[in-house]
Amino acid sequence: MKIRIFSYSRLDTPVHRMSGLSKFICFLLLSFTVMFSFDIRVILGVMAFSLWAFRVSRIRYSQIRTMVIYVAVFLVFNFILSYLFSPEQGPMIYGTHHEFLRIYGSYTFTLEQLLYQGTKTMKYASVIPLGIIFLFTTNPSEFASALNGVKVHYKAAYAVALTLRYFPDIQRTYNDISMAQQARGLDMSKKAKLSRRFKNALLIIIPLILSTMDRIEGISNAMDLRGFGKKKTRTWYSRGAFSRVDWAAIAISAAIFAASILISVFVNHSRFFNPFV
Repeated sequence: MKIRIFSYSRLDTPVHRMSGLSKFICFLLLSFTVMFSFDIRVILGVMAFSLWAFRVSRIRYSQIRTMVIYVAVFLVFNFILSYLFSPEQGPMIYGTHHEFLRIYGSYTFTLEQLLYQGTKTMKYASVIPLGIIFLFTTNPSEFASALNGVKVHYKAAYAVALTLRYFPDIQRTYNDISMAQQARGLDMSKKAKLSRRFKNALLIIIPLILSTMDRIEGISNAMDLRGFGKKKTRTWYSRGAFSRVDWAAIAISAAIFAASILISVFVNHSRFFNPFV
């Protein structure tokens, strides 16, 4: 049995007991912190906090292994391509040039470039645990009801809930189609060549798209038959109030965001941390 990705898992942890809305607010605040600041110290602080929250939420590595592999490949390619297309971006930003490695011709590696690309890579990497925590610990129905509780129209809130629920459904359908195709002789094992596996994977996409469209039509018809959208308001079965943990998490995230702005304005006098001056 393959473990589904992007799937909510019900556990009894402080993170799971938090409201979906508070987790979303914390996610936005910490994401804005990472996007705003180019200070490696701030970004490492956000990463340490997100990894601590990740540990508290008790998410197993086996649940996110596939996601981690894809993210790692993306980060490596992004690092390489950033250097190939802009090898002097770091010296342009920091205003100094400390070369420590000459690769070929005009391609040299400087401490400034290393700091710039390392900071950019850590910016991406620090947001990943936050997104994983939100996806794996948030009940879609509870999150939708929380959104509706802050005046988001219930149709939009319900669309968000359906989207969150649809990720594991798509993977389950993909696995079912893949097993059915393999039973008919389609080779998806590691013994097959990569090009062959890629071509066989494309043969799964077409029935996956057709089954997805059929599922969407079925859900739409079921909602119409039940009169969804007829009333201006609706009630929710799973709606929880904010607890002390929710307010504490929001306060910590807001403090981190405020600290990053204060550091940029009063300490660095820029979004960039420059240790070379």
